[in-house]
Amino acid sequence: MPELTDAERESRLRALRDLIELMRPAVQADGGDLVLVRADVESGVVEVELQGACSSCAISTDTLQGGVTRILQDRLAWVTDVVGGVDDSFDLEASMALGTGGYVPRYRPR
Repeated sequence: MPELTDAERESRLRALRDLIELMRPAVQADGGDLVLVRADVESGVVEVELQGACSSCAISTDTLQGGVTRILQDRLAWVTDVVGGVDDSFDLEASMALGTGGYVPRYRPR
């Protein structure tokens, strides 16, 4: 596999950050957040973390695996694996108070 140029690395990282920013409002609407922890644009491994109300949400694993992973791999062909988890250091009662639950925004292309 040929090594990426600096411009290619920057382009991949910028596209990843833009896509994370596009997904964040949906997670934030339920009192949580989606944070990019690190990305290896050479190997395609991306690490993310769900925070806030996500720490008490029963479907946070589904959100990470079924939502975030699927979207990143569908839109960024170079993403080979998405790893991560939930920030469990957040206070459980405060976390539950943040979430409104059930909100799933629809994607509308421009």
